[in-house]
Amino acid sequence: MSVRRVVPDIGSQAMEESRDFYGRLGLEEVMNLGWVMTLASPSNPTAQVILMSRDETAPVRPDISIEVEDVDAVYAAVLDSGAEIVHPLQDEEWGVRRFFAVDPNGRVVNVLSHR
Repeated sequence: MSVRRVVPDIGSQAMEESRDFYGRLGLEEVMNLGWVMTLASPSNPTAQVILMSRDETAPVRPDISIEVEDVDAVYAAVLDSGAEIVHPLQDEEWGVRRFFAVDPNGRVVNVLSHR
């Protein structure tokens, strides 16, 4: 299973102010759906931070996002492990296929692949 990127998901009720703060650290806005915004390094696009006020289609906000090459294979492996799934595998309208699982520390992990 190949991991493409690992990104912290930061809860925010101050999206624009947070964007400006991380902008001063060198990150630029590359995606903004209103409730979720991705900031990335122009020189290294996989160096990212995600800001979220909520999650539009899931019952909880994730703590971290991990983009994998084959989300279906990872989903099967996570199910086999007995880990708690808090958002089932599904295609999202913004072009990702994803699910959320809870890690042994209680952190919610958003596992995704771009379609």
